[in-house]
Amino acid sequence: MRYWLMKSEPTDVSIDDLAAMPNQTVDWYGIRNYQARNFMRDQMSIGDGVFFYHSNCETPGIAGIAEVASRAYPDRLQFIAGHKYFDAKATLETPRWVNVDVKLVRKTRLLSLKEMRETPELANLRILQRGNRLSITPVDPKDWVYILELLEK
Repeated sequence: MRYWLMKSEPTDVSIDDLAAMPNQTVDWYGIRNYQARNFMRDQMSIGDGVFFYHSNCETPGIAGIAEVASRAYPDRLQFIAGHKYFDAKATLETPRWVNVDVKLVRKTRLLSLKEMRETPELANLRILQRGNRLSITPVDPKDWVYILELLEK
């Protein structure tokens, strides 16, 4: 089992939006970074843990816990001409971009980016590293456990 931190802008899909979706599941669409794509395609498995992170908002941070609910599959948006996620080089035979489905486990208190930065035990968390802007990052199992404990406070 692996653990991930996956960012979503709450104006696009928030933790509350996920809670209101059918089966409390969303396809993690629109990833257009090769490293993040490769994480979904090559490393994610059904049941992997996910910290659902609100980004690009007033108070960014972890807003809930989810799990990977599907294997990677082609992102349908890459094939829609005119869509902001359209990719002219992608074909049905050779898609370039993938999604996984993410299912809500539970909403949590907001563990803010500020609080994470102020927690020395999380110093190695990839989201806290300078220059890291990936929307999907792996989380070390010890950091996963520690963050779960922080979310209970």
